[in-house]
Amino acid sequence: MDEKMLNKEITPIPLTSEKGDGGLGFIGIDLGGTRIKAVAIDAAGNILHQMYTPTNDGDGEAWKNAIATTVDTLKKKINSSSAIVGISAPGLPNNSNNCIAFMPGRLEGLENFIWSDYLQTPAYVLNDGIAAMVAEARAGAAKNSTNAVLLTLGTGVGGALLINGKPYQGSFNKAGHFGHSVVDCNGDRDVTNMPGSLEECIGNCTVEKRSGGKFSSTHELLLAHRNGDAFANEVWMRSLKHLAISLASICNIISPDTVVIGGGIAEADDDLFVPLNKMIDEYEWQPGGIKATIVKAQQGDLAGAIGAAFFAKEKYNEEKK
Repeated sequence: MDEKMLNKEITPIPLTSEKGDGGLGFIGIDLGGTRIKAVAIDAAGNILHQMYTPTNDGDGEAWKNAIATTVDTLKKKINSSSAIVGISAPGLPNNSNNCIAFMPGRLEGLENFIWSDYLQTPAYVLNDGIAAMVAEARAGAAKNSTNAVLLTLGTGVGGALLINGKPYQGSFNKAGHFGHSVVDCNGDRDVTNMPGSLEECIGNCTVEKRSGGKFSSTHELLLAHRNGDAFANEVWMRSLKHLAISLASICNIISPDTVVIGGGIAEADDDLFVPLNKMIDEYEWQPGGIKATIVKAQQGDLAGAIGAAFFAKEKYNEEKK
């Protein structure tokens, strides 16, 4: 996430309690490139405590040890004798959700690392986009949704699906990567080799290219747009048109009741949501006037950790049946 875009502090999530009841607790870990974010929830889903720790990417032993220490610290803080752990991380998990199977180029040592063996407690691993979707579905903007789509707009474009109330990962656990859907078949190829992808069209990673070198970040582009710069307005509106067309396509294919938009670019607020809704009305198929509701994500930078905790809770309860 490009935190410069926020221009405001992230609102802390209110804590229900500082202590648990000594019973089983659920801990969610979000392993990011800069920080490890963590929460503990009780069996009812109440958030009891939260923590932040530097990741120290480049030193695999350091961040593995940091996660182990965080888990032990949270168990003590919530007075839990044992805990089930969920880990949100970049990359694609294996079919058992016990490790990240594919994450090249970052967090060396993460691939095929079995966290339950290391932590000596049940641990479930999921993609960070899926984790954010679970957080919004269980305690956020999609809480009352049956079928929902999440897009995170930041450096790149991530995404996730909720189908029939459950996170959908797909046969190879790569479902929801909407950032790699094609908007312009003649455009440049993205990191997955897709031409003219949504990520290329609106991700912060391509602002400099899209603006001919005039702006180096979406933050700069938006400031100029708000100050009446005609060229900035043209670049921004073209980016939103590509986003609207992509969302209309997604809605026509999946037919969600809710589309949740998060990430740093979502902090553009009315500069994003007002024109985006108008454009979607132009492109989306809306039989009988029925359409998906476009909402802003609520869980902020703790979404991955919160979603991981709920995911672990649900997976553990499923396996107990």
